[in-house]
Amino acid sequence: MVPTDFKTLIQRFYHLQAERVETYQLFEEGHEAYLRTGPHYDFDHYRQLVHEITQAFCGISTEVLQIKEKLHRDFDRPDLSEHMDKLQSKEKHKLELTAKLQLARQQAQDHPEDEGCQEKIQEIKQDVIKNKEALSEIMQDFKYDSEECE
Repeated sequence: MVPTDFKTLIQRFYHLQAERVETYQLFEEGHEAYLRTGPHYDFDHYRQLVHEITQAFCGISTEVLQIKEKLHRDFDRPDLSEHMDKLQSKEKHKLELTAKLQLARQQAQDHPEDEGCQEKIQEIKQDVIKNKEALSEIMQDFKYDSEECE
């Protein structure tokens, strides 16, 4: 259920972003637990986790897109909906990077003698940091623009 009042919409959006952060934490914790089951990984439990995480992210994204539309259409705020477009794109990239990082970590665990695995992990971690910085910048712009009319 998407709120109709401007301030409530903005608050709901921030709440959804906080849910995303929590979902990433659960995903990370679940992956660490999965790695501890190696070398004979418990893939069934991990697959279930990935399914649940995917559903959570889809639900969050769907609601964010509804809020974006409402801000654009009902409140004539294309600036805010543009920030949300950028954010959605960066969030998608963050999820892709997270999956790549998890695969690289498993590869490193399975092949401890392969130094290239650690290099790959560091490379992906740098991309994750850049992505988080970009997300933070978009959120700052959103916050600034959404508060300027209060």
